[in-house]
Amino acid sequence: MKTTAALAVLAVLALAGCGNDKAPVASGDQKSDKSPLAEYMGDGFVSSGGGSGFRVAMRAGGAQQPSDEELAKQRKVEDATAACMKTAGFEYVAVPPEQNAKSKFSDAFNLPADKFAEQYGYGISTIDWSKAGDDDSNPNTKIRNALSPNAQKAYDKALNGPNATGNGAVVVQGNGPSTSGEMDLGCRGKAVEEVYGKGEDRAASFKKFESLFKDIQALQKRIDSDQRIVDATTGWSDCMADAGHTGLKKPDDPRQQVQAKLDALTGNQPPPKGGPSKTITGPPSFDKVDATKLSELRKFEIDLATADQKCKAKGYDDAYKKVQYEAEKEFVDQHKAELEAYRDEMANR
Repeated sequence: MKTTAALAVLAVLALAGCGNDKAPVASGDQKSDKSPLAEYMGDGFVSSGGGSGFRVAMRAGGAQQPSDEELAKQRKVEDATAACMKTAGFEYVAVPPEQNAKSKFSDAFNLPADKFAEQYGYGISTIDWSKAGDDDSNPNTKIRNALSPNAQKAYDKALNGPNATGNGAVVVQGNGPSTSGEMDLGCRGKAVEEVYGKGEDRAASFKKFESLFKDIQALQKRIDSDQRIVDATTGWSDCMADAGHTGLKKPDDPRQQVQAKLDALTGNQPPPKGGPSKTITGPPSFDKVDATKLSELRKFEIDLATADQKCKAKGYDDAYKKVQYEAEKEFVDQHKAELEAYRDEMANR
């Protein structure tokens, strides 16, 4: 089914590091210490603090290091990808995951939160995520760049399947894959399935925790509706208005505002109502975006994010963390068995 195929695509891209359709949460707008719930849900699992639920975030200030077991799995994926590409007639060098961690954006994410905002805003329009793989230290970038245009297309097809684009995105249009649910994700997809299992199986493992995820969503709503957070949000909104950014009611509004503006520039919009389906998994390229408009958006994003940081620091951040930790501690006490089961399941993947 189409849904199954979409889950498979997302799983492959997440595991293989091919990107997603929105920029990660790149600004350090969360504290770097673990919350009670993050102890069970993983290092990158943080509360959004703005009503959009919990999410995985790349924090300014550095990311947590993956476990030795996860690094070993990533090495197996790279080795299997290289072997598959060799069979397909292409050269591919297995890149150690430790090298990937030192990407061209590493210096940016090691900045303190306020410095990141001053230079990159939220990392939405200021970082071209489609170029994340264009790292001179990655030998496969050089290998691909040395090929003719036609050979590059064949290389991309072998690596990521016939629906792949040059930046690793996978595009599905119309009615999507066949009803069998099969989608050719190339050597990288085969390698991920070989190491991590089929996308359907991974989806099934998450489905077992559907009730837990719903309870976590309800927890987020309780946190956001706490009167202390309501008051802190009002203070933040007034502060943003004083800084010249009016009409912002929720702390996620600035980020969403920037994303909407970028989507309009890149054409990364949902299909019209009643029109054919269109699924794009992968960051849009800025190559064809109007340079002047992109420059204006980047300035707007940086100004907005800088004001956002300052206004949150005036009381919102502290208030949110206090309420969040109180609520999460109570939640953990009430759902400990389920959380431990989830943690063990993820550790054994």
